[in-house]
Amino acid sequence: MERVIGIDLGTTNSCVAVVEGDTPSVIPNRGGYKTTPSMVAVTEADKRLVGHIAKRQAITNAENTVYAAKRLIGRQWNSPPVEAARDTAPYRVIEGPHSDTRIDLRGKLYSLPEISAMILQEMKIIAEDYLGEPVAKAVVTVPAYFNDNQRQATRDSGTIAGVEIIRIINEPTAAALAYGFGKKIDRTVAVYDLGGGTFDISVLEISSDEVFKVISTAGDTFLGGEDFDTRIMDWLVQGFLDEHGVDLRQDRMALQRLKDAAEKAKIELSTQLEAEINLPFIISVGQNEALHLQRMLRRETMEELCFDLVQRTMEICRATIQEAGLEVSDVEDVILVGGMTRVPLVQRSVAEYFGREPCKGVHPDEVVALGAAIQATALIDDRSEMLLLDVTPHTLGIMIAGGLFEELIPQNSTVPTSRSKIFTTVRDNQTAVKILVFQGENERAEKNELLGEFVLTGLRNAPKEQVEVEVSFDINADGIVSVSAKDLETGLKQSITVTASSGLTEEEILNMANDNQEYMLDRRASEEFDAMRQEAERIMREIDRSFHKAEQTVGNSEFGREALAKARDLLDNAQQSIDQRDAAKLNEHLEALKRTQKIFKGVLARA
Repeated sequence: MERVIGIDLGTTNSCVAVVEGDTPSVIPNRGGYKTTPSMVAVTEADKRLVGHIAKRQAITNAENTVYAAKRLIGRQWNSPPVEAARDTAPYRVIEGPHSDTRIDLRGKLYSLPEISAMILQEMKIIAEDYLGEPVAKAVVTVPAYFNDNQRQATRDSGTIAGVEIIRIINEPTAAALAYGFGKKIDRTVAVYDLGGGTFDISVLEISSDEVFKVISTAGDTFLGGEDFDTRIMDWLVQGFLDEHGVDLRQDRMALQRLKDAAEKAKIELSTQLEAEINLPFIISVGQNEALHLQRMLRRETMEELCFDLVQRTMEICRATIQEAGLEVSDVEDVILVGGMTRVPLVQRSVAEYFGREPCKGVHPDEVVALGAAIQATALIDDRSEMLLLDVTPHTLGIMIAGGLFEELIPQNSTVPTSRSKIFTTVRDNQTAVKILVFQGENERAEKNELLGEFVLTGLRNAPKEQVEVEVSFDINADGIVSVSAKDLETGLKQSITVTASSGLTEEEILNMANDNQEYMLDRRASEEFDAMRQEAERIMREIDRSFHKAEQTVGNSEFGREALAKARDLLDNAQQSIDQRDAAKLNEHLEALKRTQKIFKGVLARA
């Protein structure tokens, strides 16, 4: 059966998993870590860095290291989250050619799907190294409250990375799949998912016949651990400003050091009551004077700073339980997902609201990737009886007279689904009507996300005449929206498949995919060369160490001296091919080195 992996493309960290036999497991990266930082950097030598290696150099290369790209993906340049990132991020956030958002790294503009593609590609490489075979397909998770443009941007990331995303599923749903997999249970569960950049809450019914039905979901795509970090950073900045009259936000390297320190303090305060933040030489003032930052942050202070953030999540929980038509007591299990659920304030708040201690049986950093892998296997395995019934997280509708938003498919409708509604409009000598399709919860259409538009033409040209138009929406299991409009009297019909936009053209996506493919070929070639180099250098060291003894053993004969001279030339030539990074030559020399190593061993064994 074809291998399909599950990828949790996270704001702070990403994770990849696969099902082997009947067991889902997370795949560790080369460093042995099960999660990889969702960070991308470009070095001064124009080398791309992804994951742990990018994070390690983030402070010294702050302007060219991107983190939390997921918070910006699929968003327009003028959106509030992008404006916030422009003010706080140490890297440069730039307006793209289509009013989209791009990031400037070393003078080159990268789209957000490109940045995410680099992380997806790293997950693909981790899986291929582990499985020992190419991987072409994946199920990728997104926050439940992502809109269609954000989901499309994630799909585009897969295209650029050379990964076919066969299904996008919501993160809380994936967590529930992993929680209920193989257990044969009948439970109503709530998944509270607070990650690095987003918050989701989903209520699901899990049945013993492996049906997972989402009843209600809601969230905030700009609420997560990054906001907790920002509160701590603001506290540090204000304290430093009060003490020294210097605003640390004006220095990009200082900003990155603050970010790093805030994140570490937040993690430390999950297990301890206080954390020391010590940043020597945080900024220089004058020619020879440097200022230091040293403060003690107590857990209660952090809870005061972040209390309203946690309360926002609880308000969303209340609305979601109400939307599901349930009482809090109907929820039998609460599953915590995301690294932020380790924060004691979060755990206490969840326990108080739901009236029960959350489940401890799932790993908050790994459970989403495991669920994605389970769904991936179910999609390609004809024997699987698992059924996933998800919902649309946002209301879908059209603009009507007065700029109002008319709902056709309500939020939390189970997909696939279809709905129709008849609208009566008065056309004064107009033979066409424009249909504008929106997604969102605001009663004003322009406040919601425009998904597409089309024109129903061929209406009768008559003054002050009423026309009845039937508008139909259809959403398939992949979340693809189709909209049609029909003049009920004439039968004339127009329709579109609503293709959400990531802000990239098809040509741009193709070019980015080609560039990425070239990068992968170069990377694989570089990795192969490095493997050869390491083996060659190991053999060269062994031969070199044996040289003196070999000279003593065979150096008295002309044949022996000639053989030793050839061996010395071989070592020099091999070193030269390493210095020139000539893979073909090094491969030739490697075979000769192996033969020479064998001869040396034979000679020394007889000595």
